[in-house]
Amino acid sequence: MKKRVVGVVLLLALCMGICTTGCSGAQEKKGSLTVFNYGEYLDPAVLDMFFEETGIEVKYEEALTPEEMYTKYKAGAIEYDLLCSTDYMLEKLIKEGELQEIDIDSMENAENIGDKYWEFSEAFDPDNQYTVPYFWGTVGILYDKTKVNDPVDSWGVLFDGSYSGEIIMQNSMRDTLSVALKALGFSLNTNDENEIRQAYELLEKQKADVQAYLVDEARDEVVAGNAALALVYSGEAYLGKEYNPDLEYVVPKEGSQVWLDSWGVTKNCKNLEMAMQFLDFLCREDIAQMNFEYIYYSTPNDAVIEALSEEERADETLVPTENATENCEVCVQQEPEVVELENELWKELKAE
Repeated sequence: MKKRVVGVVLLLALCMGICTTGCSGAQEKKGSLTVFNYGEYLDPAVLDMFFEETGIEVKYEEALTPEEMYTKYKAGAIEYDLLCSTDYMLEKLIKEGELQEIDIDSMENAENIGDKYWEFSEAFDPDNQYTVPYFWGTVGILYDKTKVNDPVDSWGVLFDGSYSGEIIMQNSMRDTLSVALKALGFSLNTNDENEIRQAYELLEKQKADVQAYLVDEARDEVVAGNAALALVYSGEAYLGKEYNPDLEYVVPKEGSQVWLDSWGVTKNCKNLEMAMQFLDFLCREDIAQMNFEYIYYSTPNDAVIEALSEEERADETLVPTENATENCEVCVQQEPEVVELENELWKELKAE
């Protein structure tokens, strides 16, 4: 311990010496942006590089879920310049006039984003005027092959009682409800109250079999052998398989959710030019590569995908196939009364 303290003191002294002699060459601060994103969803080194190249400081704020992000944003305690959220929440913000139009054509690196991701975006941003794709993927089942003997190709495995106490569901109303809707053969974007109540009844019946409702920890529980199956995002499945080779991931045959997380510029952004610099920076191949290797969710940056090995490109958790997404839907905003109903039912489910 003493050696470590001495080492820290020497390191601090060295850093002070470097600062004293080298600060004249450091980037001068030219402005700042306040950026809102999910936790651990951007390589911190990227922000340092952005400052070094542009002199623009990024003040970084985090949220756990789209709903938490929306609540914090609307509270108005902090004026955010840019935010990254998911498809249906971005649609909500667009319709409420909270995002401003951006000029994609002015972005030098936007051409790195593949055409199909701009097409996905059209589900919630019809003319690609407000958002820039960041990460995407599917929602499916991560399972332990040593614990699950039956073929896993249907959502039914989560609802038939075969693995009671061994199931982790997402602590996210939309993601978990979407699974029940698809299991029943309904659209995950339905506005039919009867279909939503049927899905809720299925989840209510399932609750006795559910070990927990978690977010990122869902993967960890299966990796550790504490659960047999978990509802996860494809990127989490990739990391899970890296940690535990006994794990497998599947998008059930009934179809699932293709999710797309994208960036938008808020109506309160005071410096659009700086915001556009940041968005273009994120689309640059080397920066997109850094974020990809930090997060390991599938990137819409074709330049990064093309640089992957053949084995990596064949991994469905990194690059979902056309077959995997065939019966999938992008989540869009539902009618206000439907969202209110779902919120009420979710509270009832979690309260029981």
